[in-house]
Amino acid sequence: MLRSAILAAARSNRVERLVETAPVSRNIVRRFIAGEQADEALQRTRELAADGLAVTIDYLGEDTTNPHQAEATRDEYLKLLDALHAAELTPAAEVSLKLSALGQVFDEKVALEHARAICAKASEAGTTVTLDAEDHTTTDSTLDVLAQLRAEFPTTGAVVQSYLRRTEADCRELAVEGSRVRLCKGAYKEPESVAYQTRLDVDKSYVRCLNVLMSGGGYPMIATHDPRLVAIGEDRAKWFDRSPDEFEFQMLYGVRPDEQLRLARAGYTVRVYLPYGTQWYAYMMRRLAERPANLGFLARALRSRG
Repeated sequence: MLRSAILAAARSNRVERLVETAPVSRNIVRRFIAGEQADEALQRTRELAADGLAVTIDYLGEDTTNPHQAEATRDEYLKLLDALHAAELTPAAEVSLKLSALGQVFDEKVALEHARAICAKASEAGTTVTLDAEDHTTTDSTLDVLAQLRAEFPTTGAVVQSYLRRTEADCRELAVEGSRVRLCKGAYKEPESVAYQTRLDVDKSYVRCLNVLMSGGGYPMIATHDPRLVAIGEDRAKWFDRSPDEFEFQMLYGVRPDEQLRLARAGYTVRVYLPYGTQWYAYMMRRLAERPANLGFLARALRSRG
């Protein structure tokens, strides 16, 4: 119930205005967001790389409703990739992008062309791109775009969400040679008809999907902060005789940083999902929904308002 309430608040303009104007909100934002500008994201990337961590950078924004916004998002990614290359931060740093931010809602072909331009720039920079998963209504479209991009840029990464009932079947399709697949739990509010509703069912699905990916020919990216699932990931890698360079762990910036370092020092590749930009509200609320205990930070910010 609490998770549903937080996700509902993520769609509330009133709550968004309240949170964005709260004096202490910036403290919350700094916990999960690199900053509002690309140079801040580059600085955080340098710091993480110095600690032996890999990075995937996300330019926040998913409510694109017109071609101008989609073009602006494309151009931001192109500039970011040039900057990463110039700073010699690739290939340790790649980028993640949401097709909705590139115009998927109003024109899938436009989103594909923008994504293709970003993939081309990433290839020039010596790195790659991962297509983020969003709510279930976009899944088929995103997988279709992924297939088209992979014809030219085969390292383009996919993301699947274990709370969707379809995901185990999607994993079987995606677990092929050379296929990079990020497995996460999922952070959108979905109906029972398409998604598991209990934590136990989502976790069971996660393990089933992980087994499919680990037994396949692709490159699994285990995106979780759950200690049990991290341990299961380590166990499954041993069971399927995967060396540390044949899979990786992924975690969000600001979440369990000590565990990120522990895994990296144990010899695993650990990639930190590093978001930046001004449109941080919806992203932050989904992080709170994943871990309602973090609501204490938000509550303190709102009490300090004014």
